[in-house]
Amino acid sequence: MSTQFTNSLLVQIFSTMVSSSSSTKLVFFTCFVLFTFSDKLVAGESDKVQLNLYYESLCPGCQRFIVDELVKIFDSDLDTITDVKLVPFGNAKVSNNLTVICQHGEEECKLNALEACVINTLPNQKLQYQFIRCVENYTKNWESSCLNGYGDEKAINDCYNSDLSKKLILGYAKQTSSLKPEHEFVPWVTLNSKPLYTNLDDLVGQVCKAYKGKTPLPKICSSSALSEWKMSKLEFSYVDETINH
Repeated sequence: MSTQFTNSLLVQIFSTMVSSSSSTKLVFFTCFVLFTFSDKLVAGESDKVQLNLYYESLCPGCQRFIVDELVKIFDSDLDTITDVKLVPFGNAKVSNNLTVICQHGEEECKLNALEACVINTLPNQKLQYQFIRCVENYTKNWESSCLNGYGDEKAINDCYNSDLSKKLILGYAKQTSSLKPEHEFVPWVTLNSKPLYTNLDDLVGQVCKAYKGKTPLPKICSSSALSEWKMSKLEFSYVDETINH
């Protein structure tokens, strides 16, 4: 914002305030403060830790990570410093005719597509995560357990039953294949584009350590609490692993 423009705006605002009631003055002043500092508020978003999870829906380790580990982000104040991106493709392959072949069979392809539609449809990360966590918890009966209660069920179904779901999955295929270094297994987690490899037992601590923003660290990052948030080792599904299904 230029100094000349700011000064001009100040003159206009204070001229109006002189002849205004006290309540109107307060409204004008509040609007001015928000307007002046809005880009600083937005800039805070860029300070967040970028956590990307590349996964497939029927990988046991992915299910456990989503259900038991990611919940720590959203059920605490850690989501105030973390931007979570879910990428449901994993170790699937795309043939020359754009057929998607999933590591755990056709049912996994269907659930990957469903979750892609959830991410595309629901308006915020927490809702997306809650729906996907429900699906990963109830993969056998997700329709009766998860489809109601999150909103936009029709839009999710319309996406899932249309060409859009495949378009989304092919987009996630491209994102996954573009990883540098290439992913070796799933769940594959990156923090600020750096892979954590198998070091996923202390996700909360690593997110806290990766945060370099100006906002004070969340309470969960206190040293006394971190030990309570560690998890046991996960089972990983490797890229070229053959799964019997």
